[in-house]
Amino acid sequence: MKRIVFCDFDGTITVAETFVAMVNRFTPAVAALVLPEIYAKRLTLRQGVRQMLESIPSTSYPNIIEFTRSQPIRAGFGEFLDFLKRQQIPIVIISGGLHGMVASTLAPYADKIAAIHAIDIDSSGTYLQANSRYEGGTEMVAKAQIMAGYSADETIAIGDSITDWNLALAADYVFARLPLTEYLDAQNKPYFTWNDFNDIRDRIAGELINNKNML
Repeated sequence: MKRIVFCDFDGTITVAETFVAMVNRFTPAVAALVLPEIYAKRLTLRQGVRQMLESIPSTSYPNIIEFTRSQPIRAGFGEFLDFLKRQQIPIVIISGGLHGMVASTLAPYADKIAAIHAIDIDSSGTYLQANSRYEGGTEMVAKAQIMAGYSADETIAIGDSITDWNLALAADYVFARLPLTEYLDAQNKPYFTWNDFNDIRDRIAGELINNKNML
């Protein structure tokens, strides 16, 4: 493949940080303690996400899926997927959230998405149990590791937060929103800012049509 797009879900495809909103609603006391520690990098994503998820009663899981399904999608996403399909550029969704949340929200677009990678949930016990086939290092979902499993001449990452940091550093081209831009600035990693998926589509379309390097 010449190009492939790797896209975050929470706060990127969705307008709001869906995972953060979910833990604030379903495990507020634990989230209030853990989230600031993650943002300050005193607690790894792997540690913090597991602590929050495994404090949620399994009986809440159906409500979590329903809660996510109602979250608004960022403008231009459907059109962006149509554009990628016409250009034969696959898109892979990589989320540090729950696979059930992502899959249920993106069900209307399933035929235009190559794959979804996220955390699997076992709700058979009293509390949720988080299972990730991609757990590694400091991450519950090692996004850069997943990207490395795909073969392409150019990799394009789209994200918005600290959970997308390693993915962005490993990608050839990055479309970033706050606060991811702050982490990338600290590493002197180039990126494109964007407001909605129309911005990303137009930038990639210009590069494809003019056959220029996006940088």
